[in-house]
Amino acid sequence: MQTYGMRWVTLDNLVEAKRALTQIGSDSRGIGLMAGKGLGRGIKLEQVPLRIAHILKQEMLSVGGDAAVHRDVITNSVDATDIMLLGTVRQLEHLASKVLAQPFGLNTIGHALKSLILALEPAQTRILNCRGRELKLGERTLVMGILNVTPDSFSDGGSYFNIEDAVAQAERMVEEGADILDIGAESTRPGHEEVNAEEEWHRLEPVLKTLLERFSIPVSIDTYKAKVAAKALEAGAHIINDVWGLQKDPDMVRVVGEYQAPVIVMHNQQGTTYHHLIGDMLGFLRRSIELAEAHGLARDQIIVDPGIGFGKTTEQNLEVMARLAEFKILGHPVLLGTSRKSMIGKTLDQTVDERLEGTLATSVLGVVAGVDIIRVHDVQANLRAVRMADAIVRGQRGAHYVGA
Repeated sequence: MQTYGMRWVTLDNLVEAKRALTQIGSDSRGIGLMAGKGLGRGIKLEQVPLRIAHILKQEMLSVGGDAAVHRDVITNSVDATDIMLLGTVRQLEHLASKVLAQPFGLNTIGHALKSLILALEPAQTRILNCRGRELKLGERTLVMGILNVTPDSFSDGGSYFNIEDAVAQAERMVEEGADILDIGAESTRPGHEEVNAEEEWHRLEPVLKTLLERFSIPVSIDTYKAKVAAKALEAGAHIINDVWGLQKDPDMVRVVGEYQAPVIVMHNQQGTTYHHLIGDMLGFLRRSIELAEAHGLARDQIIVDPGIGFGKTTEQNLEVMARLAEFKILGHPVLLGTSRKSMIGKTLDQTVDERLEGTLATSVLGVVAGVDIIRVHDVQANLRAVRMADAIVRGQRGAHYVGA
C-alpha cells in the first residue's frame, strides 16, 4: 500500500513550523500565513464575567476555534466562568486582533493574548547585565552553583560554615563550570530556625568579599531581608535571590531597584492550599514582577522561579515539574531549583546524599521545558546533563534537514 511516507512531525512553536514548511519548498509568503495553523494551543482564563465569556465564545467560534466554558453559562445561572480557548496559533492571533476593538475590557485580553502567544516562542539570545558582569541567556542552560554558609541547611548545612571550606567549594564549582554562584547564609528548609539580619550578614560578609575578589562570574545572594541585600549589593554582589518574591520584606523591592540588580523572584506561600495550583502561582509571580517593574527593573532583570519544595506537597511539586513550560508565558527568564529536594527523596525513597540521579532527571526536564537557569549543588554532573539536553533540544528539529 502506498502511504507516501506519512508521519507525524513535532511542531511546538512557530520557528519549527516555519522550518518544516521551508523544507517542503513552500512560498515564503504562504509560510507566514500557514505556520500558525499547525500549532494547537489551549489558553485558560479564570473567573471571566459572563458577558465577556459569551463574547469570547462567539468570537472564537467565528475564527474557526472553540471555547470551553462552565455548563451553566448557557442558562446564565453563574456570574463568572473559567474559559479554555481552543485553537491554532493563527486562530488565537485572529481572536486577539478582533477583541482589541471590543468593550468591557476585552482590549486588555487582546493585548495579553498577543503577549502570551509571543512568550510561547523560543527566546532569542540576549545579554543580562549583572551590575557589570554579563550572562548570555537563550543560547544554553546556565548553571548556578549553591553555596550554603549555614549550620543547618537541609543538604549541606555545616559543610561550608567556615570561610576556608566555603571558598574551596566555590573554587570547585567554578572549575566545574558554574556560571553563577549563589550564597545563602540562612537555611530555608521546612522548620528552619530564622536568624536576624545581623547574624546573616556576619556569616555572608567574609565569604562574599573573598569570592568577589577571586572569581569573575556573577555572585548571587540568597536572602529575603532588605538589610542583608543592601549590604551585599553595596559590597559588590550582582544578583538577589528572594525566596519570597519581594513580598515578605516590604523594603526589598526598593533596595533592588536602587541598585538596579537583577532579582530572582520565587513563588512561596504558607500552607499548601490552592484554588488553581498553576493559576495561583502565576498570580503570585505576576505581583512580584509588577513590584520589580514599578521600581525600574527591566524584562530580563526579573527571573522567575516556581519554588519547588516551597508551599507545596510532593504531588503538587510533581505537577509543577510536569507543567514547567507554562511559566514561560510570564515573558521572563525562568530558574529551576530542585537539587536534592524532598520531592526527589519522597518519590524515590532516598536520603539527601542519594538524590543525584533524581536531580539530573529534573534538570533535563527543565531544559526540555525551556528554563534558562538551573540551581544545583552538584555542578559538574548537572552541567554535563544539561549540555547533552541542550544539544538535543535547542533548535535542532529540522535544523540539519537533507533531502529533496
